[in-house]
Formats: sequence, structure tokens, C-alpha cells
Amino acid sequence: MTEEPAARPPRQRRLSERLLGGAAEPSAPRPARPREEAPAAVRRAALVVAVESAALTVVALVLLYLTLTSTADSVPRAVAEIVYVSFFAVLLAAAAVGLWRLSGWARGPVIVLQLLLGLFGYTSAFEAGRPAIGIPILVLVALELYLLATPEARLAFYRR
Repeated sequence: MTEEPAARPPRQRRLSERLLGGAAEPSAPRPARPREEAPAAVRRAALVVAVESAALTVVALVLLYLTLTSTADSVPRAVAEIVYVSFFAVLLAAAAVGLWRLSGWARGPVIVLQLLLGLFGYTSAFEAGRPAIGIPILVLVALELYLLATPEARLAFYRR
């Protein structure tokens, strides 16, 4: 006569498993989303934003150089100006990447920053008497707003 092996006692769960629950099963991988190709107007708009970001980066570096090599009336105000210009340069660079990838969040900040740059360009060109600074800014702003207002650009963001 053969003896059957004794039934195993139930496995003792650790205290952490009893209190917090066991580890979850790994989730299923997400299906790959097809990447839409950005229309030509959106790609050109992204390039214009990238150019503006590079120009603001140069302006921030020039302001930093001037702050370090000269005597500013107010050093905290000069540093704040450098921080603001750098922040807008980084924001425009991120928005350029977002436009290139057709990210829905990128279009709004670009339009708002274009309106702010347009005000700065108008003030520089006509009120401050610096048309060499203001006119190129106004041209870039007008080009950017035109490219984002084209039907193909609006439809590309509407579909998303």
C-alpha cells in the first residue's frame, strides 16, 4: 500500500502582502500609435519658432555678458531680465518640438508668445525708434501667425 503525500499547507503570505496586497501583474503594453506627419505649414512654423528661440538665447547670453562686464543700476532686475528671456527661449524651443510632433499643447503657447513678441516688436520699431530691432521681430511674428492660421495647420491640430 502506498501512502499519498500529505497535502501542503497553504503558503504563508508575508506581512507586507497581507497589509498592502501582492504585486500586481504587469499591464499589457500600449499599442503603438501611428505618428502623423506634420503638414508643411506646421513644419515651417516649428522652424520659425526654433529661430526665435535661438535668437532669444543669444539675447539672454548678451544680457548676461553685459550684466557681468558692466555696472548695472539694479543687479537683481538685470538677473530677472536674463531669467525671463531664458525662460521664454526654453519655452519656445519646447514649443518648436511640440509643433513638429503635432502636440496639441504647443499651439496655444506659441500664439500667446507671438502676441507678446509682436507688442515688443511694435514698441521697439515705432515708439523706441529702433526699427532695426522691431521690424524683423514683427516680420517673424506675422509669418508665424500666418503659418499657424493656414487651413492645413488648423486641420492638423483639429484632427488630433
